[in-house]
Amino acid sequence: MDTLRRALDFCIRHQTILGYSIVSLLTAAIECIFSAVVFKCPCNSGNMLYGSVFLIVPAFILFLLGYMVNPRMWRLLTGICTPEKSCSCSPWGTWTSSLCVLLQVTARAVVAPLTWLAVALLRASFYECMASGSSLIKNHVCKDKGEECHEMLVKIPCDEKLSEKISSEFLSLQAQSQLIGWFLITAIMTAALTAKCISRCCSPVSYLQLKFWKIYSEKERELFEAKAKEHASKLSERNVNCFFEATDPAPFQTPSNEDWWKISFLYAFNLQEQHYSMLHKYVNANRGSSVGLGTGDQNPTVLGFVDEAIASESGF
Repeated sequence: MDTLRRALDFCIRHQTILGYSIVSLLTAAIECIFSAVVFKCPCNSGNMLYGSVFLIVPAFILFLLGYMVNPRMWRLLTGICTPEKSCSCSPWGTWTSSLCVLLQVTARAVVAPLTWLAVALLRASFYECMASGSSLIKNHVCKDKGEECHEMLVKIPCDEKLSEKISSEFLSLQAQSQLIGWFLITAIMTAALTAKCISRCCSPVSYLQLKFWKIYSEKERELFEAKAKEHASKLSERNVNCFFEATDPAPFQTPSNEDWWKISFLYAFNLQEQHYSMLHKYVNANRGSSVGLGTGDQNPTVLGFVDEAIASESGF
């Protein structure tokens, strides 16, 4: 039991990194299956189109899926075009805050597509097929070698020995692909580390308070979902009983539309206050008053650099 508890604690502490790792491993596994089972380079004039589709299109689909499965994206967009939505902030502040959130969502969405590109380039199958049909590669490899070289070049993905016959002056297509793959991985890791360092350096709270914020956000989300299920169950039970028993409904307290709006904004830590979510801010403010509860209270600069793990948890 102690071992299981320690393993569970480790998973909870590092859930963001583990989540990225699982996504990356699944993407790599899918790419391997596609390369081995689905992908068959035609080895003709259609190499460029065929290889490009397998290299780029799945990455783009994974990018779109990354947006679709991120709850912060839908929390940001829900009701944003409703004319009746009350908003006490300036248009500039609204768009700046929205852009910061969108950048954080995008950073999460690109994990899977970049993994696809990196693994595909290291395996080299897609790039080799695509490059063998590229006019740019043909002009470099087959310069002053006639049409026969062009015909042999497009057949390289189907016969690896042809690459030795065509040219020894350039890196093989597989070597080119793998070099690009390693450069891409290096660039990704460098950008990720730089972004993480900047976010921590610009954090509005200390290291231990940041940990407390994460714990609070997780617990608030769990309790909110449990209470919402309980409240919805009681309300639905009352309505069903009234329908079948033909009785008048008993009074039932439920949050108003305005209350729901107030706690649904994406929250950024305010240096002048010590609230950890919009729900926390709503409870501490004068209930029913719109003062201090709009998106105008968010600090867009802080929102852009606040720790992403905290922001994701508080987004439900």
